[in-house]
Amino acid sequence: MIESVSYKRHRFPPEIIAYAVWLCFRFPLSLRLVEEMLLERGIIVSYETVRRWALKFGPEYAHRLRRKTPSCRAIWHLDEVVVTISGQKHWLWRAVDQDGYVLDEIPQDRRDTKAAKRLLKRLLKKQGCPPRRMIIDKLGSYAAAQRQIMPDVEHRSHKGLNNRAENSHLPFRLRERARQGFRSAGGLQRLVNVFSAVRNHFVPPRSRRSARATHLHRLNAMAAWNVAANVAA
Repeated sequence: MIESVSYKRHRFPPEIIAYAVWLCFRFPLSLRLVEEMLLERGIIVSYETVRRWALKFGPEYAHRLRRKTPSCRAIWHLDEVVVTISGQKHWLWRAVDQDGYVLDEIPQDRRDTKAAKRLLKRLLKKQGCPPRRMIIDKLGSYAAAQRQIMPDVEHRSHKGLNNRAENSHLPFRLRERARQGFRSAGGLQRLVNVFSAVRNHFVPPRSRRSARATHLHRLNAMAAWNVAANVAA
């Protein structure tokens, strides 16, 4: 059983901390903008305090959010996006399923077969089984890694088929601009672990596109967030 979140030695109420962390990871806001939004509500707190709350409580909340059950019938969409870390070029490798749900992502300093194999091995370990199909772009490293790791899995390589993976980069790009870059690969990994878990939790499935269904999904997601943060609704 997962222990509840502890707020000992924090002078602000848990509701305020949970709200600030929600703002940090749900929207592409800078820490100073979060500070300003809290001030508008009469809460005087520095952006540095918000940063510490996000680092401490963000992973705890994300760990308590319900994850999508892995499925061997899933379709994996794989893609990578370039990220500059301390002036050096890296790539954030990402896998999403047919609903746009982020399955895994990992920053690496190379864009070759070895990096693609590392992503596939992590995915197999997390999902517990191979997918029904893989959708990849024209990068040859994916096909080479697939032949070595999952030779029996059907894969398709076409630029137009992989829009789902490419679109999944857009929320991250907004977050990247708000943060004005990253200092280390480890810091980037910690951020995307929480950011993608929160986004997976709040974004409604593609099958629920009516206004009413979206509204209900977000209300339920917020209620589950409060439970994960151990605060009253």
